[in-house]
Amino acid sequence: MTVRVAAVQAEAVPGDIAGNIAKAARLTGQAADAGARLVVFPEAFATGYDEAVFRAGAPELADTGWLAPLQEAVDATGTVVVFNTALDRGGSLALTDLVLRAAAPPLAAYDKQHLHRPEREFFTPGSHGASITIDGVRFALSVCYDANFPEHAAAAASDGADVYVNSGAYFPGGEHRRDLHYASRALDNGVYVVFSALVGRPSGFIGGSAVFDPVGRRIAAVDEVEGLAIADIDPQVIAQVRDDQRMWVDRRGEFGARTWIDAD
Repeated sequence: MTVRVAAVQAEAVPGDIAGNIAKAARLTGQAADAGARLVVFPEAFATGYDEAVFRAGAPELADTGWLAPLQEAVDATGTVVVFNTALDRGGSLALTDLVLRAAAPPLAAYDKQHLHRPEREFFTPGSHGASITIDGVRFALSVCYDANFPEHAAAAASDGADVYVNSGAYFPGGEHRRDLHYASRALDNGVYVVFSALVGRPSGFIGGSAVFDPVGRRIAAVDEVEGLAIADIDPQVIAQVRDDQRMWVDRRGEFGARTWIDAD
C-alpha cells in the first residue's frame, strides 16, 4: 500500500505564532485535498526561525490552545502532521517534532539531536530517535542538521525505517550541500527522504523542499516559492531497490583495527 506525503515549503513570520499556525492549518487542508496522508512542515514553523524570537522563549504543551487551528484541520482531514517548533520542554528549549493525529493530543515525539552552532545558545539536543508508522510504512524523524550525519539516517534505517523525514531551514549558499545530503541519505540506506524547508524571512531561507526516492532521485520538488512537494511512498520500490542496490545488505558493522603505513 502506498502512502502519499506532502512536504510543505512556506514562510514562517518570526514571532507570529497565531499567523503561522493559521497558515499551517490552511496548508494541511490543501495537502489533504491532494490526497496526502502525511504532511511535513519546516523547522521552527510555529515561531519562525529567528534568534531574537528564540531568546524570548517558546510555546509549551501544558496549554495547547496555540495549536488549536492546526489540530482542528488534522481532525477534519484525518491527516497526520509532523510539525516542528521551538518548544519549552519544562526548563529547557528544544527544536521539537510534534506529531498531530486526529482525535489525539499532540505528541512531542522527537527533539533535534544535532544542533548547529548558533542553536546551542538556546536549545538542548534530543537524546533519542523516533519513528511513526502510517498505514504500515515507517517514517523516521529528523531535523535539518541531523541529515548532515550519515549515521543518523543509517540508525533509523537499521531500526526499520522506510522513510527519513526532515524539517529544515537552509541559508543562502547552502544549495549544493542541502541537495547532496538528502539525496545521499536516500541512496545510502535505500529509503525515501521527505524534506520540508522554510523560505523567506528573516534570513532569505532558500527552500528546496523535495521528496527523494530510494536511489536518491528527486521525484517531487518545489522551487524557491511556497508550495507542496507531493509524492507516493511505495514499499515495493524500497524492496526492489534494496535487492538491486546491495549496499544496504552488504554493509559491514565492524572493520577491525586500522593499519597505518609510513610511506615516507
